[in-house]
Amino acid sequence: MAPVRDGALLRIPEDRFELAPRTSGDAPALSFGWPDRWYGTLLFFHPDGRPRNWYVNLQEPLRRTDVGFDYLDLKLDVIVELDGSVRWKDEDELAEAIALGLIPVEDEARLRAEGERAVRRIVDREPPFDRDWTTWRPDPAWPAPALPEDWDRL
Repeated sequence: MAPVRDGALLRIPEDRFELAPRTSGDAPALSFGWPDRWYGTLLFFHPDGRPRNWYVNLQEPLRRTDVGFDYLDLKLDVIVELDGSVRWKDEDELAEAIALGLIPVEDEARLRAEGERAVRRIVDREPPFDRDWTTWRPDPAWPAPALPEDWDRL
């Protein structure tokens, strides 16, 4: 789900918005998340299956819900190319969220430290990044998961 107003995606939620279903496009991704970390890590693939890049999403730690996990995106991201080069992403959105009081100013240093920690895990090949995930594919025999009825109701 993502915040929208008049059908347009809001990168920074404002006073009035609705939540609408959102997909991340047609590029597959393998996602890693931990309930005690302030980030999630994804390996993005091109639509043809070639690996594209690692993506570190700075976020509140995962919280278990009746239908899976929730988290709050904290705007700042890090892209780690397959050659190990790194670049920060959406620093402008983090600055705007801080200016609007949506993210406390003191959280910026924590987010950057968590991003650097995540990058080190990838680049230094710490578990689970100590194996080659670029060739991993889901077992085609796995059934597609189904959401329970009323999954979108609070």
